[in-house]
Amino acid sequence: MYLFEGLRQQLAEYLPPDQVQRAAAAFKLAAEAHKTQKRRSGEPYITHPVAVAGLLADMRLDHETIMAALLHDVIEDTEFTQEDLAEQFGATVAELVEGVSKLDKLTFNSKEELQTENYRKMIMAMVHDIRVILIKLADRTHNMRTISHLRPDKRRRIARETLEIYAPLAHRLGIHDIKNELEQLGFYALYPWRAKLLESQVKQARGNRRELVERVQKEIETRLADHGIHARVLGREKHLYSIYQKMLHKELQFEQVMDIYAFRVIVDEVDTCYRVLGALHNLYKPIETRFKDYIAIPKSNGYQSLHSSLKGPHGIPVEIQIRTEEMNLMADRGVAAHWLYKTEESSGTTAQVRARRWMQSLLELQQSTGNAFEFIENVKSELFPEEIYVFTPEGRIIELPQGATPVDFAYAVHTDIGNTCIGARVNHKVYSLSKPLETGQTVEIKTAPGSRPNIAWLNFAVTGKARAKIRQYLKGQESLEAEQLGERLLRAALGSVSYDDIKVAEFERVCAEVKLESKSALLREIGLGNMMSVAIAKRLLGELQQPKDEQVVTAGNQRSLSIKGADGLLVSFAKCCRPIPGDDIIAHVSPGKGLVIHRRECKNVRGHEDEPGRYFPVQWDNKPDAEFITEVRVEVVNHQGALAKLTSNIAASGCNIHGLKTEEVDANIYYIDVALTVHDRKQLADVIRHIRKMPDVQRVARLRK
Repeated sequence: MYLFEGLRQQLAEYLPPDQVQRAAAAFKLAAEAHKTQKRRSGEPYITHPVAVAGLLADMRLDHETIMAALLHDVIEDTEFTQEDLAEQFGATVAELVEGVSKLDKLTFNSKEELQTENYRKMIMAMVHDIRVILIKLADRTHNMRTISHLRPDKRRRIARETLEIYAPLAHRLGIHDIKNELEQLGFYALYPWRAKLLESQVKQARGNRRELVERVQKEIETRLADHGIHARVLGREKHLYSIYQKMLHKELQFEQVMDIYAFRVIVDEVDTCYRVLGALHNLYKPIETRFKDYIAIPKSNGYQSLHSSLKGPHGIPVEIQIRTEEMNLMADRGVAAHWLYKTEESSGTTAQVRARRWMQSLLELQQSTGNAFEFIENVKSELFPEEIYVFTPEGRIIELPQGATPVDFAYAVHTDIGNTCIGARVNHKVYSLSKPLETGQTVEIKTAPGSRPNIAWLNFAVTGKARAKIRQYLKGQESLEAEQLGERLLRAALGSVSYDDIKVAEFERVCAEVKLESKSALLREIGLGNMMSVAIAKRLLGELQQPKDEQVVTAGNQRSLSIKGADGLLVSFAKCCRPIPGDDIIAHVSPGKGLVIHRRECKNVRGHEDEPGRYFPVQWDNKPDAEFITEVRVEVVNHQGALAKLTSNIAASGCNIHGLKTEEVDANIYYIDVALTVHDRKQLADVIRHIRKMPDVQRVARLRK
């Protein structure tokens, strides 16, 4: 229990004693469950869940989250089940643990699929209960702190995943403490040289700037004291990864990034924020375009603050953030701060309500996107929102990511408005649908009934919702068109029989045979080219059960051949199994090649019972007059003239040799693969008997590929 003592003290600061006891019971079970396990670093495994719980206790999270953090690897790595945990600690804790475990134990065919599906599951778990993701973020933070014990390739993979998904996720949920730490640790793990070099440059630059920072801080403090404003003034350091990102994406020199001096002023209440702003605008000249009021319009993750840029002494730019203590806590802990400040308001200003709204939009996105890759691409764009705020004509504020266009706005208002949008007016002037919007504009969308989304919109639509809805609509249209085309093809294939005369029962029978759920699905498959209209027409007319008469079909470049029940279809013979009359056969229906005839035992048509729509029963006619190529393998002792004897023997049996391949098995045994032309199985059997009588032949058999 000594490992639990530090955590016990942390919890005792803000939780009642009975809840601390319950957390101690969870620790006991976790310690027992993990007692034989060690981490890569050689420490007992239990140190990891304790550290994760400690991170969450720093955020002052509720006792259920702390218990779930202590138990988060128990279901995955030990004998204990969700039911066991529910029995001891209640259903909520067990569900949280199960939610965290689910994110880790998925199996997939490819690395990309694994990653994508993992992220999708994680976001879905979040929608269910956001505490799952808080535990996951704390888990990832502790794993990143101890990442040096992993193999370099694994280290890079985990670091990249951290920078691409987990850090932006923490940012999106407003938890900047964790976001900053994940970025810092991820940067060092992924680009160790760049991080070290940048760190030494920053240290040097800070040394040179100290005097100026102290002077600006003093001037701000003095000015606020003169106005009777009580405030804390902090010099704000940019952390390494954000310096690196600025240099990378804005193509700035290191000196340009480090030129900016940033300060944070923290006060007691909202009114004072605006008084501070007035005092500082009197002290230094504000830079006109660089003022943002996130108190009146909070960011989508609940972040609130006043931002202003000023011209300080010697014209150096000074960035100021002004906020209250509560806003500061929200900025650092985001959604997690909700458990400390249980506010009753539901206006959507708290991080929790806003995060829920965002997660709800993710849930809608998940339901309308076709696959996990598309979903994650959309979510990645949603994780990095630099928001703009625009107005509807009624004055409602719509929040969109940077670069959003009127099309994104239309879908944000309502899906139907997006689908029927034909143009836009911005600030009462006609505006191109593909042109990005800017904060403060009033946007009016023109719609027309019967108009439909344009595929070109996908080139400039930015939000996940707009892209998903456009795709969804276009897919729906495609399937409707495919169904209409399928019906036209089937009508043509039925020939003299009227499509409208075919009974519903016949369609139901054929749908059951080809394993499709409805008539429209059947027509769609024909229209998309996945099924042949002629083959389906035959099934509908019942011709497959009793072929009525012999139909003559042209078989590739051979003479005409009678196969029953295949009129009007191109027929070819599979090279893999080389069927000949007398073989038990089945036809594979290939929209490009017509019917491809295989032997039933051929491995390429194995499982044809499971896909009846792709296969077509066929029979040989009794009087074929064509010749077919088949192959036999002869195992022969290598005497001089053995090959000559074999070929003359085959010629004597009345067969043509189409081709020969030889292969040495060992010093005196050869395989000879002979391609022959025969009329049917009987003639092939005669040839095989003929060859078998030869003295040097060990074995002869028909070749199977």
